[in-house]
Amino acid sequence: MALPLPAIDRTGRDSPSTPAGMPLLGHLTELRNRLLISVAAVTVGAIVVFVLFNHVLGALLTPYCHMVGPRHSCNLYVTGPLDGLSIRVKVAAYGGIVLVSPLLLWQVWRFIAPGLNPGEKRYAYPFVASSLALFLGGAAVAYAVFPHTLQFLGTIGGPSLRQIYSPSSYIGLLLLMMAAFGITFELPVLLVFLQVAGVVTPSRLSSWRRWAIVALVAFAGIVTPSSDPFSMLALALPLLVFYELSIVVGRLILRSRATTQ
Repeated sequence: MALPLPAIDRTGRDSPSTPAGMPLLGHLTELRNRLLISVAAVTVGAIVVFVLFNHVLGALLTPYCHMVGPRHSCNLYVTGPLDGLSIRVKVAAYGGIVLVSPLLLWQVWRFIAPGLNPGEKRYAYPFVASSLALFLGGAAVAYAVFPHTLQFLGTIGGPSLRQIYSPSSYIGLLLLMMAAFGITFELPVLLVFLQVAGVVTPSRLSSWRRWAIVALVAFAGIVTPSSDPFSMLALALPLLVFYELSIVVGRLILRSRATTQ
């Protein structure tokens, strides 16, 4: 006897016979919509930064001007006719991403939020907010110490070398340092997440404190793009403080979870 074939809904609506196909299609459609919104937002942000390029470049040149002092010129030099256009496009692209980063995080949140239970959503809000704040804080620290970085790099080669910076090399190093500091400042979010997930415990992190100090100082020396001691110290000290704070926050969260269960 022939078995009955499953019904197929050719209208495109959800069908009980295809429970696995439609949710996947829905997720892909949602992902496509979020990506389109993100790309459109970055494009608008890039156009804004492109129009305001002179102001943005002036802000990026501030650390260099502080380093050379008011008696010297802090201009950047180009060697090709297309260098001005290329650096403007690059700054506009990166600046557009930074300008609309809160909207990008919101799109990520709207995509993953339906799959979270109420308990996970309760932790997601502070995790997302703290991640953004820590990244911006790390970028700000890199921006603040960049004059000392330039001064160290300008003197390490000796007095016979005169520094003339191109926009690509200068802005590339500045953005690389800001990105490295911003990503590294996410350490407490990672450690707290691991404690909430039960991968590690606050007591275990406390027992690793001595090794963590050595590892974090070495890590700061490795990831600092300029490799100067001032920037390395400016990165290592916050990481050590973040390590201790993550233990405290992890204990408070686990204690609060135990009292509510």
